[in-house]
Amino acid sequence: MEYSLLVSFYEGLEKTTKRLEKTYIIAKLLQETKEEDLLQVIYLLQGRVFPAHDSRELGVSSRLVIKAISQATGANSEHIEMLWAEIGDLGLVAEKLISSKKQTTLFSSKLSVKKVFSNLQALATLEGKGTVAKKISLVAELLTNSSSNEAKFIIRTILSQLRVGIAEGILRDAISWTYFPKVVGIFFKCDKCKQLSPKSEKCLNCNEKIDANFKTEIQKPHKNCMEISSIEEIKKQKNKIRNYDCIIAKDEKTAREIYNNFISQVQELYDMCNDFGQVAIALKNNSTVTITINPGTPINPMLAVRLDTLKEVFEALGSPVLVEYKLDGFRLQIHCHKDKFWFFTRNLENVLNQFEELIPVIKDNVKGNSFILDCEIVGHDPKSKKYLPFQNISQRIKRKYDIEKTAKEIPVEINVFDIIYLNGKDLLNLTQKERRAIIEKIIAKVPGKITTTNYSMTSSLNEIGKFYKESLKRGNEGIMLKNLSKKYTPGRRVGGWMKFKPNLEPLDLVIVGATYGEGKRAAFLSSYVLACKNNNKLLECGMSSSGLKEKKEEGLTYEEMTKLLESLITKKEGRNVIVKPKLIVEVIYEEIQKSPTYSSGYALRFPRIKNLRTDKPLKDIATLEDLERVYEKQRGRNTK
Repeated sequence: MEYSLLVSFYEGLEKTTKRLEKTYIIAKLLQETKEEDLLQVIYLLQGRVFPAHDSRELGVSSRLVIKAISQATGANSEHIEMLWAEIGDLGLVAEKLISSKKQTTLFSSKLSVKKVFSNLQALATLEGKGTVAKKISLVAELLTNSSSNEAKFIIRTILSQLRVGIAEGILRDAISWTYFPKVVGIFFKCDKCKQLSPKSEKCLNCNEKIDANFKTEIQKPHKNCMEISSIEEIKKQKNKIRNYDCIIAKDEKTAREIYNNFISQVQELYDMCNDFGQVAIALKNNSTVTITINPGTPINPMLAVRLDTLKEVFEALGSPVLVEYKLDGFRLQIHCHKDKFWFFTRNLENVLNQFEELIPVIKDNVKGNSFILDCEIVGHDPKSKKYLPFQNISQRIKRKYDIEKTAKEIPVEINVFDIIYLNGKDLLNLTQKERRAIIEKIIAKVPGKITTTNYSMTSSLNEIGKFYKESLKRGNEGIMLKNLSKKYTPGRRVGGWMKFKPNLEPLDLVIVGATYGEGKRAAFLSSYVLACKNNNKLLECGMSSSGLKEKKEEGLTYEEMTKLLESLITKKEGRNVIVKPKLIVEVIYEEIQKSPTYSSGYALRFPRIKNLRTDKPLKDIATLEDLERVYEKQRGRNTK
């Protein structure tokens, strides 16, 4: 595939903020992409050349890019920096300079996706003497052979600033649209171009108005269609479904269920490998699709749903249930294959280097040649042996220097609570009870080093209550409750696991700053700096970007919040603004942590804006004392 074709799709994506239009554009690109280019195209659409869990980096700074642009165009570095300061985007600078050069010279050869991908991947492999010069040469080679708009996206890709607004959900849906049949009634045939387009005012292919009436649509002739009366039929005919171009359901509800099922199938495949490139390749030429689990490739972890009251537990999970401590650490997926290890966080970051001291612990105390363990890593005080709050060990996750020293100062304990893979066998289809029995057999417990989470199996609500109180007394977050017959379901909150934690009181805080978003939220202030008060001072205590809505009928929107805040701006610094402390919001959160990042010394964990408090004056917002009180109260620190 020529790189110019991919760039034309980039430009289409850049011009729209609408999710349906972006999904349609990507689906159209995937339909035109041959299998040998598919992985590279999927990665480049995401602005990368390695899968998300691959820790390799291109290692190209803005300064190095300036030198490459200079080498390719003949413009001096000072002029390039002046343009950069004026325009604010090195991709646009490259586009401008290449455009000027091409007026007098011809580029030597057309760029292919393969060539761009190959050069960019090579940037991550270079090391040793002459590395900088080699990197400049690789980038300059691409720019020399590129058109002006190709140069823009090459530079943006290198700097991880692609700016075409492709979220994971959009890419997932586009893959579903490409490799699964269109569901009639979710997609409607355009009378003009005869293409199937999703329900919208106009056809996404030719812009003609579409009659989106379900009854009318299912009566239209559709080639290579299969009629389905229920979602159960889809599940029974799973291996044949993708041989059809479209599906006709008996009613709108069934049509929506079928469409959601296709989306879910793509999501399930992605949750097994965290790589949409592999998912697309698996789907392209196979009617029966499976992705195998392998150590070294992270799986999206199974997630828990929050439980409001313990009275709901047996109704939600059945009886008996497995109850275990919910520890205040960080989740880690430990992968092992013979003598090779990977430690993946929930964000798919491999933190093996930061926790290398755990390798001999695992080798000595886990029976198995290859395995994937689901764990919670908890810090503890070397003297008192007591567990420490999460923020004490969070500094270890990002640390690149003095790792051994920090490991001695803040030792950690591995708490294993599940297993996904053992000695070549996928364990996802085993029940929770069976998987728990396996980890109890293969883990040799060494206090302070490695253990399994403290647990109980019970049918007594009274015993669960006692277990919960004991967990809080020990300084834990709460408890986890699990259905004993539940299979391990990667990446989905499906109800087999539930968490129960103390409900912390909402806080009324004032917004003192904000940041403009990216993609579809680029025009909106979408992240908000929150502050409490201490006497006559305002102290920052967190930043929230969630809780607001996209549509007005759903509640307070990012657009409305932006209008309110823009009238209060006192200073702009790039995409960041400082605002008058006037807008007060009610904020809910998971907990309060000590933090040097904010002037209050505390940070709200996972803050979410619930409401505007137009009824509340600034003098009545939450105080630093309120934060300190909640901090001491949470998780039983204050047990009196």
